[in-house]
Amino acid sequence: MSLLQKLFTSESSRRLWGFMPLGSLQSVRCASKKSGGKSKNGRGSAGRRLGPKKSDGQSVIPGNIIMRQRGTKFHPGLNVGMGKDHTLYALVEGNVSYKREEFRIPRPFRNFRVKKWIHVIPKVKIPKFVLNTS
Repeated sequence: MSLLQKLFTSESSRRLWGFMPLGSLQSVRCASKKSGGKSKNGRGSAGRRLGPKKSDGQSVIPGNIIMRQRGTKFHPGLNVGMGKDHTLYALVEGNVSYKREEFRIPRPFRNFRVKKWIHVIPKVKIPKFVLNTS
C-alpha cells in the first residue's frame, strides 16, 4: 500500500480530514444550466427625473430650472417662465418662493380649490460705493 492510500484509508484520518477512502469516490453531477424560470419584469423605461430642482429660499440665476413636471401642478409666478413641456425656470436672478393660493368655487360639494405658484424674488442690487478723489 502506498503512503497516500494509508493516509486516506485509516479511520482516524477519515475523521480528521473528512475524506472518503479512494476506492469509494463517486462523481457528483452539477447543473449545467442556471435555473432561471420566467421573469415578467425588467423591460420598463428609465425614470424621467421630474420634480423640484430648487427648493424654497434657494438662489437662482436666469435660466435655472426650478421644477420639471407633467402638466401645471405648479404655476409660474413672478419672474418665472414656463417651457413647452411645463418646465418652470427663472427669468431673473433671485431667490425661489413657493406659495399656495386657496379660493372658493361656486359649485356644489367643492368648497375651495388650491393653486400652487412658484415665484422668484429678485435680488436687490446695491451699487458699489466708489470714492472719487479727484
